[in-house]
Amino acid sequence: MAEVIPLRGILYNPGKIKNLGDVITPPFDVISRKDQHQFYERSPFNVVRLILGKTSKFDTRGHNPHSRAADYFNKWMADDILRQDVLPTFYIAAFEFPSEGRRVTRYGLIARVRLSPFSDGIVLPHERTFTNVKSERLALMQLCHANFSPIFSMYSDGDSSLHRYITGISADATADIDIKDHDGNGHRLWRITASGVLEQISAALATKKLYIADGHHRYETALNYRDWLRASDPEFHTSHPANFVLMYLCSMNDPGLIIRPAHRMLKQVPKSALGSFISRARDFFEVIPIPFKENERNKILYEFSDMLNSQSANKSIGVFLKRRRKFFILRLNHPQSMEALFGPELDPVLRDLDVTVLTRLIFMELLGFDQARLDDEKLIGYTTDVKEAVDEVVRRNYDAAFILNPTGVQQVRDIADHGLVMPRKATYFYPKVTTGLVMNRLVE
Repeated sequence: MAEVIPLRGILYNPGKIKNLGDVITPPFDVISRKDQHQFYERSPFNVVRLILGKTSKFDTRGHNPHSRAADYFNKWMADDILRQDVLPTFYIAAFEFPSEGRRVTRYGLIARVRLSPFSDGIVLPHERTFTNVKSERLALMQLCHANFSPIFSMYSDGDSSLHRYITGISADATADIDIKDHDGNGHRLWRITASGVLEQISAALATKKLYIADGHHRYETALNYRDWLRASDPEFHTSHPANFVLMYLCSMNDPGLIIRPAHRMLKQVPKSALGSFISRARDFFEVIPIPFKENERNKILYEFSDMLNSQSANKSIGVFLKRRRKFFILRLNHPQSMEALFGPELDPVLRDLDVTVLTRLIFMELLGFDQARLDDEKLIGYTTDVKEAVDEVVRRNYDAAFILNPTGVQQVRDIADHGLVMPRKATYFYPKVTTGLVMNRLVE
C-alpha cells in the first residue's frame, strides 16, 4: 500500500519575495547553461542556487556548488526567506500552460510518500537512469538534507473520482499562491489542512500504485540517501523524515497530462558508422528520404514532422545526419522484425516501442553502441523540440538527430506493471513539475 501523508512544507515567504515567479524554475535536468544564468540574474533567491549552482575554477572538495547550496538554504531559512508551514498540509498545485494552440491545466497533489524499493511494487519506474547523475544528486542531498524538487508521479484513477475530488476542493477555495512564471505560465497552489480531508485523500491513494513519470534519478537518490543516513545514524527510525520523499501526484485521467517525445542527438559517432548508416538501415527499414534545399530546410522540416507523426502506428523513426540535405524516415519493413531479432531477449510489451527500436536495433545493432556508450550522458543530448534537434546537428554540435513519436500513458503503465524499464529518457512528461513552490526537509 502507498503511504501518502501531508507535510509541513517549506515555501518562499511572500512577505520577503514580492514576485514568486522570479524564484521558481523547472527541475535541474532541463536547465541549460543559458537558463541557469538567467535564473541567477532574475533573483538572488532563485531556487536554481539550490538545485543547480554555478561552478567556479576555485571550487574544491569542501567548497563547491553543493556546499554553497547548503549555505544558501540554511541562510534563507534563518532569514525567513523560506518559511516552514506550521500545520501538516497537502498542497494542490494547478499548472496552466499552452499546448497545441490551447490553454491546458494540469492538477497535482504535493505530498510526502514513503520510500519503497521498486521490487515492492508500490512505486514503479518505467525507464533507466544514469549512474553519474545519481551520485551527483546524492552529494547535494547529503549536504542540504532536503527535497527541493518533487518527484512527478501518476496514479490510476479509473472513474476520475479522486481527480474530481481534488479539483473540486480547489474550485471552492481561493488559491494561496497565484502567479505567472518566467514563460508566462500560470501556477496556483492551495493548502489543504482539514484533518478529515487529509485522511480521505490518504486513504484513497493508499489503494493505488504510483508510477514515476519524471524524477527517476531523484527517487533512486532518495533511497540511497535514506540508506546512507540509516547506516550512519543509530537513532534512525521508521518515522524519520528521510523515509519519505516529496512527490507530486497526478491522475492518469487528467486532461493536462501530456507526454512529448525525447528526441536523441548523438556526439562522437565514428565516421564509418555514420557514413554507412543509411545503407545498413535498409536491411531492416523502408528508408524514405526527404531532400531539401538549404533555404527551404525549416519548411520541409515541418512536413517531415507531420509525415513522421502520421506513421506513429508503424514503428517509424526520423533521422537527420550532419552534412546531409535530407531528412529520413525509417519504417520497419515487417511488424514482426523486432520479435524475430530479439524475441527471447525482450518482453513483448517492451520490444515494440519506438524507443526500443531506436535503442536496441539502431543504436546497438547498426551503430555498435554498448551499454557504457549508452550510459554516457555527455555523448547523448535530448530535446522535445524537433527544430532544436536539427539545428544542433546543422551547427555541428552533434553528429546525428533521431526523431521519435511520443510514448502513450498506457504504454508507460504497461511497462511499469510488467516490472520492466524503458531506455533512458524514453518519455518527456510536459511540462515538468515546478521546483521552488514547496520543499521538504529531511531532518527532524
